[in-house]
Amino acid sequence: MMSLASTTSTSSASYLLSTALCTARRTSLPLCQTHHQLRFLSTFRKCNLNWQRSLGKNTEQRVRSSAVGVEDEACELVNGVEISIGEGDDNIQAFLFKAVKNNNGTGLLLLSDVFGFQDSATRDFAYQVACHGYNVLVPDLFRGDPWAKGRPKTMFEQWMASQDPQRVANDIASSTKWLVDEFTAAGISKKLGIIGFCFGGGRVIDVLAADQGACFSIAVSFYGTRMDPSAAYKVKVPVLFISGENDPVCQVSVLSEFEKSIGKGSRVVIFKGRGHAFAHRPGSPEEDADAEQAFTLMNNWLHDGLVVNS
Repeated sequence: MMSLASTTSTSSASYLLSTALCTARRTSLPLCQTHHQLRFLSTFRKCNLNWQRSLGKNTEQRVRSSAVGVEDEACELVNGVEISIGEGDDNIQAFLFKAVKNNNGTGLLLLSDVFGFQDSATRDFAYQVACHGYNVLVPDLFRGDPWAKGRPKTMFEQWMASQDPQRVANDIASSTKWLVDEFTAAGISKKLGIIGFCFGGGRVIDVLAADQGACFSIAVSFYGTRMDPSAAYKVKVPVLFISGENDPVCQVSVLSEFEKSIGKGSRVVIFKGRGHAFAHRPGSPEEDADAEQAFTLMNNWLHDGLVVNS
């Protein structure tokens, strides 16, 4: 078992993470440099990433960051590692981002959009969440076959049909068990939080309905798709829904119904003029500003629900 207290990056994971992080939004950086200036969620935070490839098998991701006008550092020491969960046909890959110096002892399961767990936008977001003290696990929901940006859109439904819902649910359950087992081994009894984008945002509701409050105590669903309205009544914990006013695949009226059905202090926040995926894939300075606000809302929600009230 890989302990949360002792995990360090493998050399292959370090290369993958460094490649993704060094190609963050609107930043072009040569991989030969060992000290990088990069941007998380564009305008509101800068981090200096120092990574080394050791002579042995282990490497370490070091990130230091500070917001403008804030004296104390919010982004302390973060380790990133690619792990393997399960065996045989049940084996899946995942990334674990772990805050070290400022670790708050809580864990988050982050469910990606259709572009998968290796997509740079998803990993950038997960890394930034870890900078705020969390242990973040991002599993491969598509078993190495995520939707590719270059594929014809006419093939999307065919591709989606190939992603067996029960297999996806089982893989999420395995990832959840891994987190629970790791926290138990570390002597931590705090419950977990769950975050999802798009496809993953829809699966958040499915997971919570099945979980019944056993493992997860709070959730954030960013513009969830393919959500089952009947599952909302089974959710036992509060959910923060974040979406755009003009999102064609996650309508405001639908989210309002989910908020009412779930209750438990759930909340819907709609960003005026925004479409789909603005919070983790901002495409303009205006979306950058809203992405910053959405991140802050999420961070406060998780802090109040996991750190303060645990």
